[in-house]
Amino acid sequence: MCLATVYGKKDDTESIILKNATLIEVEGKKIVIRDIIGMETVVEGEIQMVDLANAVVKIKVTAD
Repeated sequence: MCLATVYGKKDDTESIILKNATLIEVEGKKIVIRDIIGMETVVEGEIQMVDLANAVVKIKVTAD
């Protein structure tokens, strides 16, 4: 199983949104991220980068 760490960047600040992400769904500007235990986190923004080799996803967050 491949698990990713999802980072969010707003302005010049980058922080971890969710560790051990198993699923990312994009619904317009809404991004739904689910972790290994099924917890969902929803952010508004755009996916900027996905690095599958290093299990990293970076999102530009556009709303609080």
